Amino acid sequence: QVRAVESGGGLVQAGGSLRLSCAASGSIFIINAMGWYRQAPGKQRELVATITSGGSTNYADSVKDRFTISRDNAKNTVYLQMNSLKPEDTAVYYCNLKGYDGKYNFDNWGRGTQVTVSS
Repeated sequence: QVRAVESGGGLVQAGGSLRLSCAASGSIFIINAMGWYRQAPGKQRELVATITSGGSTNYADSVKDRFTISRDNAKNTVYLQMNSLKPEDTAVYYCNLKGYDGKYNFDNWGRGTQVTVSS
């Protein structure tokens, strides 16, 4: 089973920065896409950014030019550098992994990491 474990969340003032990490482990043959999603209280989970195995990226309009997603394929790890944070970025951030374990496709989520931005 492929697991995703997030780290790097915390409390930061508006305008500050945080870097999230998500490490994948388990029976991994290939991870096609890695992504970050977030869910604020009372709201639906939404896409923040995704990155393919080839390095193609996609961002939500609300985070473009502030957040940067990257991945280290050798370490099966995806990062989210978040700059110029705003109070509206406060949410639980979830890592998502899509790939193939050699037998089955997987689409797995981490447990999430809390990001709180104070005004």
